[in-house]
This record gives sequence, structure tokens and C-alpha cells, in this order.
Amino acid sequence: MDWLAAREAELLPVPYYHLVFTIPAALSDIAYQNKAVIYDILFKTSAKTVSTIAGDGKHLGARVGMISVLHTWGSAMTHHPHVHMIVPGGGLGEDGERWIACKPGFFLPVRVLSRLFRRLFLEALQAAHKAGKLNFFSRHTGLYDAAAFEAYLDPWRKADWVVYAKRPFAGPQQVLSYLARYTHRIAIANSRLSDYDGERVSFKYKDYRKQGKDRYRIMTLEAHEFIRRFLIHVLPTGFHRIRHYGLFANGGRKKNLNLIRQLLNASASEPEPNDNGIGKQEKTEDDKPAGYPCPTCGEPMTIIETFEAGQQPLSNQSRAPPRDRTIMSRQAA
Repeated sequence: MDWLAAREAELLPVPYYHLVFTIPAALSDIAYQNKAVIYDILFKTSAKTVSTIAGDGKHLGARVGMISVLHTWGSAMTHHPHVHMIVPGGGLGEDGERWIACKPGFFLPVRVLSRLFRRLFLEALQAAHKAGKLNFFSRHTGLYDAAAFEAYLDPWRKADWVVYAKRPFAGPQQVLSYLARYTHRIAIANSRLSDYDGERVSFKYKDYRKQGKDRYRIMTLEAHEFIRRFLIHVLPTGFHRIRHYGLFANGGRKKNLNLIRQLLNASASEPEPNDNGIGKQEKTEDDKPAGYPCPTCGEPMTIIETFEAGQQPLSNQSRAPPRDRTIMSRQAA
């Protein structure tokens, strides 16, 4: 919640885009054996990909800012490392005196992003192997040999790599809320656990190959396999799963945000309304904006009552609040 509040305070009055960078399953196998090195490569090459393409005058021709968050799991707790990235739809010109907005509804070409990401990632992976930074175990021990490692990478030099880029329809707050649910959590929430009979664990998961209600299923695993999958997602000690790049890098983020707001003639506390009205600053008595996102699901909430300290809320006569409060509920569908 603290992280979400801090990121919302930094939102700019521009459209935001949600990007996802994923590596092939064969490379995920060696990433599991080299978490710190390869996760770091995933972070840096995805950020460099966006910075490079955005900085190209044929596309945007601007310096952009990025918030990146690492996820390592799929719904069934399998190893699926990928980076979610939130990027404003525009950036600063090279002279630092103008804001360059992207085309409406379009940030950067996905195919171009995918190909550059593939090249940068494989080059960084080769460099790590050459420097002796990678370890291999079990059926991958033969990859210590340079020729064997090159042969292992060859099929992925021409394969399509998955890069997703789309403007979040419900506004940047929805994506921030989505990411906030994972930044300080583990691979599975208690609410997804459905049964344990002393030997097997059952839990809910989403089958992305299906559509509608059929995609929600129950998986049952032997306890030791459940524990193994759970432990896959423990990160190396001290590893940061949230990182900021470009204009949002920690060293200059505050200065850059202030400059952008000046160029946009906007206030940090008055973000422009999104398509669905989230972020519209209709002040309430407790200074929370109307449409404030629910911390659980990210949907906008509606104020149903405001009352002073010591007063009984009409919606709940059974208890009196210790201080000023605003009661909110999820907006009705």
C-alpha cells in the first residue's frame, strides 16, 4: 500500500502503457540456476530496449521513464520469469525543453521491441557465459562448454520472443494496483489454497489456454512438489524486484518529474482523468479523490458516507470510529 501510494503520487497527466517482457522457456531453465545474473540481465535489457527504441527519431525520439517489476511465477507456480513495465506515453526531447507525446493509442512497435530485446538479452547472456558468471547443473552441465552453449542459444536467435504492449484501458492506476498486489507478496496467496489432506495440496489456478469460467481450475500436487514449486520463487538475498530506469531512475526522478510537470503545465496532485474517470481530482473532506482505486482489486471506489470523529456512521451503528474516516465501497458494476 505504501509503495502504491508513492507511485500514484508520481503519476503524470498523460496516458500510460503496460509492457511485459518474457524470455523463452528454455532460457528460463538456466535462469533458475542463475537467478541473480539472468534476472538482472532481464531487467537491464528490457529497459535498454525501451530506451533505445523510444530514443530513435523514427519512433518517438525522446527519453522515457520506466517502472519495472519482476515476476517469476505463472498461475500454477511454475517458473515463468518476466518483467512488467509501466511507461508514460511520451518523453523528454533531447534538449530537455519539451515533452514529446506518442501517437494516440500507440506507444512503440511491438515487433521492433521484441527483436531488439532478443538481441540484447542473448548478447548479455553470452557475455556472462564468457566471463564465467553462469553455473549449470543436472542435464545442463554440458553448457559450460562454449560451443555447446552457442548451440543451445541458436534456436532462439530467430524465434519470436513475447513482448506485450498496450495502453491500460482503465488508466495507469489499475496497472499500478495490479503490480502492487505482487511487489511484496509471494508466489501464491492463502486464498488460492483449497485443500490439504496430509499428503497433497490443492489450489486454484488459471488455465490461460481456456476462456471464460473454464479457465479457473483446481490443481492437486504432492506436498513435496508443491513446496518445490513454492521455493522456486525465493529471490537471492538482497535482490531488488522493483527497479526504476530512464527518467525515473532514483538519482534524478524527482527533478525529472518536476520538469515534466512544468512542461505539461500540470500539478503533481492533479492528474488528468483517464478514459474511465480514475484519477479525477474531485476532493472529498478527507482529500481522497473520487474514484480512488480499491487496494485489493484495483477497481474505482465510491464514497458512500463521510462522518466526523465521535459520530456513528449511518452504515454501521455498531461501532464508532476512533478518528475521521471515509467509508468507501467498490463501484457497482
